Amino acid sequence: MPRVLSIAGTDPTGGAGTSADLKSIAAADGYGMAVVTAVVAQNTHGVRDIHVPPTAVLAAQLAAVGDDVELEAVKTGMLGTAEVIETVTAWVDGHPPRVLVVDPVMVATSGDRLLAPEAEQAMLRFCRRASVVTPNIDELAVLTGAPRSRTAQEALEQAEGWVRETGVAVVVKTGHLEGRDLTTTWVGADGARHSAASTRVDTTSTHGTGCSLSAALATRLGGGDSPAEALTWVTDWLHEAIEHGAALQVGSGHGPIDHAHRSRRLQAAGSAAPWLAADALPPRLADPADLAGLAGPPASVPATVAPVGPWTEALWAAGSSLAAEIAGSGFVRALVDGSLAEPLFSFYLSQDSLYLARYSRTLAALAERSTDPSAREFWAGSSAHCLEVEAELHRSWLAHLPAESDTAISPVTSAYTDFLHAQTLSSPTVVGAAAVLPCFWLYAQVGGGIPDIAPGHPYGAWLETYRDPGFVTGVQGALGAVEREFAAADPEDRAEAARAFLLACRHELEFFDQARRLPPGGAARRTPRTSREAAVL
Repeated sequence: MPRVLSIAGTDPTGGAGTSADLKSIAAADGYGMAVVTAVVAQNTHGVRDIHVPPTAVLAAQLAAVGDDVELEAVKTGMLGTAEVIETVTAWVDGHPPRVLVVDPVMVATSGDRLLAPEAEQAMLRFCRRASVVTPNIDELAVLTGAPRSRTAQEALEQAEGWVRETGVAVVVKTGHLEGRDLTTTWVGADGARHSAASTRVDTTSTHGTGCSLSAALATRLGGGDSPAEALTWVTDWLHEAIEHGAALQVGSGHGPIDHAHRSRRLQAAGSAAPWLAADALPPRLADPADLAGLAGPPASVPATVAPVGPWTEALWAAGSSLAAEIAGSGFVRALVDGSLAEPLFSFYLSQDSLYLARYSRTLAALAERSTDPSAREFWAGSSAHCLEVEAELHRSWLAHLPAESDTAISPVTSAYTDFLHAQTLSSPTVVGAAAVLPCFWLYAQVGGGIPDIAPGHPYGAWLETYRDPGFVTGVQGALGAVEREFAAADPEDRAEAARAFLLACRHELEFFDQARRLPPGGAARRTPRTSREAAVL
């Protein structure tokens, strides 16, 4: 776990400064420490007063930490005065950190200059000691002595010139420029560029985003991530934190971001609570109305591909809240708007390829067990389609990845496919048919819920597959088979089938979301095996 020191001012409302830094370091899997440069009286409406302690106190704090703790990274924020900057500079020179991330707090988002001229010059000199600096657009202009950039390309050109001059990397942030699509780019001293895409969030809860990005970046770099890995992780985490900041309801001005949202999401994903209570379903389903409200209050989400009879209509009503959760999940929303990080999509696609190979066998087994000739033909044809059409799409998407990036089957994918296989082989046919239906229906729901796919959409080909008329016809065929199975089944088997359908819907939600549960550094980062584990394997 990287040990990361924040050197910055305070924020009593917790949105910026050392408060934000410590939350960001923890969120990025580091151990955070803080040295205070200034005590700031502020809230979500602005700064009221600032007290800068004597530099002797600052020097004592730095010495206390530096003499005792080996640091993987240091992040600086508000330094405030020339004397403070010079004190920190002297300490850095005496304790050179492996990673030094400098957030050059010189210009506010309003455009106001925050440092006196002599302090600004001291900051410009200090930035040259950094591993990477993370200026906003206005600070980049001050750093380079150029006019404020009007476009992302101008900002990149400014950064490249400064990098060539100093040998210090720059992270170019376009959040203060106009436009919905945002890009954060690492401009390296080796000439490399690494970009991470995001989209603008319509919110006023953006207080402390600069502090938070820099602190999380220092942590990921200190933990061993490459610049590309660190930037991708931080951009994705920060976007999620901004999205959910307003829900914190902190203050009445520009509120903080939700640094811990990702951590809470992962904690919820690890819960062992049953997805469906043992008594959630009656033991017998004599009528479709018996399914009403079984998965909680039905969500007002119309099915893109309409039910074909009373039983499939009842199944949709029971599972529509899960369909709404899938549509609103962070993975699907990012996939649809094109902002999903490519490594997450590649991981998802690798798992989907493994899933389809197993799913095709499940459909083949369902075809073999079915006593309805039309159902046998449909399930067998669907099994072949998985391998011939959908799997080919996956192969073409994954062809650009090196062989060593092939991903083993994940616990989520394995649990889902094992569940489907068990329902198909050990239960009445209606149960197996109900279990495989969500993979048809919910994918059509995702694809059909998109009114239009813009030219150049990075995942357009994938999305088009699941709104293609041929796929919709396949979904209608699955619905027809399930409707006939329910009509012919006895009430006890219907209840078991409804349960299988709802559990499969939940498996679909888990399957979509699993890429956003990867450990920092991605799927390639494995926990080292113990000697006992290695011997057993």
